Amino acid sequence: MPVIKPTCVRDLKLRVNIADVVSRVVTLRKAGARMKGLCPFHNEKTPSFHVDPDKGFYKCFGCGKAGDIITFVRETEQLGFTEAVEALGQRFAIEIEYEQGSGPSREERSLRQEIFEIHELAAEHYHQSFRAATPLGDLMRRYWVEQRKFAPELAEEFKIGAAGATDDGLGAALLKRRFSEDALRQCGLFFMRDHVAPTLQSLRPRFRGRLMIPIRDHQSRVVAFTARQTELTPEDDPAREAKYVNSPETPIFTKGNLLFNLDRARTSAGEGHPFVLVEGQLDALRCWSVGLKTAIAPQGTSITDTQLVLLRRYHSQVECFFDSDSAGQKAALRFLPMALKAGIEARFLRQTGDGKVDPDLLFLQRGLEAYTDLRTGSLSAMAYACQSLLPDPAAASSEQKSRAARAVMELIAAAESEVAQTEFVAEAAGHLRIAPAAMQRDFLNFKAHRGRLPVAAPPPPVERPDGPTPEQHLLLICLHFEHLGRPLSTVLPHDWINTGHVAGVLLNRFLAEFEHSSWPGKDHLEDLLETPEEKALVASLLFDTPAFDDPHKVANEGLRLLRTRAREPRLQQIELDLANHRADSEADPISLLKERSAIQRQLLQPLGIPVAV
Repeated sequence: MPVIKPTCVRDLKLRVNIADVVSRVVTLRKAGARMKGLCPFHNEKTPSFHVDPDKGFYKCFGCGKAGDIITFVRETEQLGFTEAVEALGQRFAIEIEYEQGSGPSREERSLRQEIFEIHELAAEHYHQSFRAATPLGDLMRRYWVEQRKFAPELAEEFKIGAAGATDDGLGAALLKRRFSEDALRQCGLFFMRDHVAPTLQSLRPRFRGRLMIPIRDHQSRVVAFTARQTELTPEDDPAREAKYVNSPETPIFTKGNLLFNLDRARTSAGEGHPFVLVEGQLDALRCWSVGLKTAIAPQGTSITDTQLVLLRRYHSQVECFFDSDSAGQKAALRFLPMALKAGIEARFLRQTGDGKVDPDLLFLQRGLEAYTDLRTGSLSAMAYACQSLLPDPAAASSEQKSRAARAVMELIAAAESEVAQTEFVAEAAGHLRIAPAAMQRDFLNFKAHRGRLPVAAPPPPVERPDGPTPEQHLLLICLHFEHLGRPLSTVLPHDWINTGHVAGVLLNRFLAEFEHSSWPGKDHLEDLLETPEEKALVASLLFDTPAFDDPHKVANEGLRLLRTRAREPRLQQIELDLANHRADSEADPISLLKERSAIQRQLLQPLGIPVAV
């Protein structure tokens, strides 16, 4: 495996602003000298994820995750160290240098990175076919403009493409670039028989005679395609009758993990501008074309918890525009409990009157004005649920109301906040025409009954330190007051340090560097950090500015605590031996008393590093 030069890594960290890296995943807002947003590593409703552009670190005060630009890319994109550095270099046009001047071979390159590159090349290949003055390009542009009624500019913006009815040269272009066999097999763009090497004959295109819509993840990387059937789709296409065909799941694409157009929509979502969830990609494209820039769509499947957690990072309000038929209502009722659990504030857009049309045609006919009218008649989550379950509460029987109320309670119970649950119950009672107090009592009984049902045993709690250890305080001193590291190493015996936890291991290692005058400086610690836990702890300590004015005092107190912790167990053992001494014991009481006195004197002696260094 190629080794990246440490100087290259340092240069990368200096040249790349961490806010530019994080903002591809998290919506950041100014918070004094720092920036903050919703943590990408755990579900939260109040932002606790902070980024310090000056120091180049991030830290979540909710889950404790911390690190630098490389750690962030590794955590959010599931990459190794080398892959993360290469990805950052490519993203910010910084050349990556390797030891002995040799870069990674094609075989050593990351499979995921190869598939990302294949998809970018495929998107450009299909788009150029769409633009070309050829029978294929002419037909696809006519289909786009005349049948779908989209502007040519929208095709340019979203890189709409065209796949030929026969082999259009994509396989040959990829073979020429010498991509690995695994990448070609797993990219999802071809059908290949097992145990047959990739050649022009064995790479059979999955998409033929179809309009190609690139699917991008929330970082704007092409990860898959949706292919729309056209008159060019050949008869021998295995999916000939399907209007839309999506890429299969690959190492970079899981359809339940991303939302179409989220990479663009997230930059427009905010207070007063909720996400608008529609059913299909072309619906989202139509919304975008008329100026509704927050439209998103799932990938041909029901919405998932993962998608909502991803959505919640950027904005908590979502307006749902589902079809008004029974299938659309069922989809909405499946969506609701997941939205409540994720902390999403959902509203439902609906058309008034008898003439219902799909979102694509509605926005084509009426433009952005249609959205304004839809919002006027929108329903809250509880209003929509109650209306779907009990359309006419005035004419409903007590039994019908009871069944509807129980179904609504199932939805409300998904909300994690008890305050929200109470508000939802009160609102639902009004819509169902049930006495609020009665419904609240029934809901409490409902939750109590659910609590008595057998449930899976919870996972064992994760053990966490009770608080900062003396080792952690001294690590803080070494990192922020580096001039004290050398004198600290001369007065602190290594056997006083507890190396059973990360802080102790690092303190022991750092003091050895100071002792041998080989400390590289806090900005060049890559070679001293061996595990993700070590890197996270150092990043967390570097992120926090010490909240004390006198580092000598803190260092001396840490030394005192370590000495006490190291010597007191022996003192307690001596006391026990003296108390249990028998005449036939081999222990000499005089020796024990002398040792006890020596330890007690030692514990009383001042211990610390000199103020002047």
